[in-house]
Order: sequence, then structure tokens, then C-alpha cells
Amino acid sequence: MHIEFLVEEPSAEAALNNLVPKICPPGITFDIHAFRGKRDLLSKLPRRMKAYSNFMPDDWRIVVLTDEDRDECRSLKEQLEFAAKNAGLVTRSMARNGSRFDVLNRIAVEELEAWFFGDVNAIHQAFKRVPLSLGAKSAYRDPDAIKGGTWEALERELQKAGYFKSGLPKIKAARAISANMLPSRNRSRSFQVFQQGLLNILK
Repeated sequence: MHIEFLVEEPSAEAALNNLVPKICPPGITFDIHAFRGKRDLLSKLPRRMKAYSNFMPDDWRIVVLTDEDRDECRSLKEQLEFAAKNAGLVTRSMARNGSRFDVLNRIAVEELEAWFFGDVNAIHQAFKRVPLSLGAKSAYRDPDAIKGGTWEALERELQKAGYFKSGLPKIKAARAISANMLPSRNRSRSFQVFQQGLLNILK
């Protein structure tokens, strides 16, 4: 099986390059296509889905991953679903009774960095001066409910530990943290939903 991932930015590509092989069994191939932000992804998605529908082999699947970014989650999901449906592709939400589907739409709540906070051990392994006790702070106990933006929170905590005083390099941080992540211990619910959806593709 081959999986095509469509993500909104290169930092998500860097993270998935490390995470997908930890979730999928050997023999699964994948390509990751990063767009120039969420708006770019959403504007090009309808045309991209129609292109896939014209040539996609039976053993290919598509995963679309975007950040919530404080958008209304249901409206965003409907936009993703419509792009696939309008192209004649079946999404996970449309499939009935475990039947075959072509497209899995997933939303990182509220941003990809929430997945990193879901595995504080991985942040510590990548950046040793960040304390393991970070995950016990009340502000970070629920990674998907971090207030004020998870990207901003990650930058703040790394700078507090003495890293990246001039600003967080998102791709570098995503690559370093995801390399140490273990999917089974991640406390982010949106990550677990993403992981389960990916496993459902492989059934």
C-alpha cells in the first residue's frame, strides 16, 4: 500500500517523516506533500483531489492533515470532506461498516505542536534542558487544550530553557522532537485519533 500525505507546511512534513514509520508496518510506502500554509492547502485541495481521482491506483490512500488554528472544527472538516466528495473519492467519514475508503481527513487540535506536548519525554530527549516535569504543569496536562497557541507555548518553553533566543525554527524543532516520539505514550487526543485513522487505512 502507498499513502499520499497532504500537509499545510514543511514542519508537519518533517514530523511525519519520523512518525509514519513508527505507526505503519514495514512495506508501506508514502510521500508527503507540504503546502505553503493552511490557506494554500485548502485553496488547492479541490483540484488536487480531482487529479487523484483520475489516476489513483487501488492500493493508494490519501491523508490530509491540517491544523485547527482556532477555526471552527466542524466547518473545517466539512471543507475537507467536500473537496474529496466532489472529486468522487470516499472519505473515512463517508464509508459505512468498515468499507473501503480513499481519503482520511485529520485535524491537529489546535496545532501540530500539541502533539509534541503530548510526549514531553520526546521534547526533553531532543532538548535536554527542558525538564521532564513540564508535562505535569497544569497548563500542559491536556495538550489539546493549551491556551494561547501551542506553537507559541513551545517556543516560550524552549527559550526559557536557553534554546532559540532569536525565534523557534519550526522545521528543526519538529524533526528533532518527532525523532524521539513514541506514538503509544502520546497524551494528545488528536494525535491518537490521527494514529487510529492511519491504522484503519491498513486494515
